[in-house]
Amino acid sequence: MQVWRLFLAIRTFRWLQWCCAVVWVLLSCMAAAAIAEDAPRDAVHAAQRQAFLVGKSNDCPGCDLRDVKLKRRNLSGADLTGADLTNAVLHAARLTNAKLGHAKLLYANLDKADLKRADLTEADLTGSLMYAADLSGAKLDGAIMTEAHMGHARLTLARLRDADLSHATAMEAELADCDLSHAKVKQTNFNGANLSRCDLSGVLADGAGFVGARLRSAKLVAISALRADFYKADLSGSDLTDGDFRGSRLERADLDGATTSRMKTKGALLADGTVGQ
Repeated sequence: MQVWRLFLAIRTFRWLQWCCAVVWVLLSCMAAAAIAEDAPRDAVHAAQRQAFLVGKSNDCPGCDLRDVKLKRRNLSGADLTGADLTNAVLHAARLTNAKLGHAKLLYANLDKADLKRADLTEADLTGSLMYAADLSGAKLDGAIMTEAHMGHARLTLARLRDADLSHATAMEAELADCDLSHAKVKQTNFNGANLSRCDLSGVLADGAGFVGARLRSAKLVAISALRADFYKADLSGSDLTDGDFRGSRLERADLDGATTSRMKTKGALLADGTVGQ
């Protein structure tokens, strides 16, 4: 009986060895097939990247373009969807109508770049330099623009719904008629900026600076502007319905013709110098 059990154990062990060998062969074949499939794709990407870098093509979607120098390059209408342009130099580059959706532009230099009507939907522009850049009519819905530097930039008619501009700098920027609805602008500096007729509905603007900013006829419905600074801001004709301005500074702000229904102003320094209750 013991001999028979030993015999069965040996047969079972050999059968398991055979199964493992078959599985290993199958996995090896699958891995080899995947490598073979990726090889031509990588070759295509490499060729596409090289053509882009030497100026033979303006399209390079998904390419690794980190640290590239593209100063003053004409990339109008280029397809750079999903490309990695981290730390790229695009100073004064022409990117009108360019496709940059989901692209990585972290810490990229876009100072004075022409990005009119460019598609930057859900692009990552963290820490990027966009001083005096022209983003008029650009699509920036869902874009990450935290700590971006946009002093004197032009974003007229730009779409920034659900974008994150927290801790960004946009002093003296031109944002008239833009759509910032439900965006995050926490501690963003808009001092001296023009946001006339902008839609800031549902915006998170806690601690943001709007000193001397123009917000004429802007829509600030249900905005959260806790401890924000609106000193000398022009809010004439704006809609502040359901806005939360507790602890903010509205001293010397122009609220002529503004709608202030259900505004929360407890602890805020109001336009007339009194403190909100």
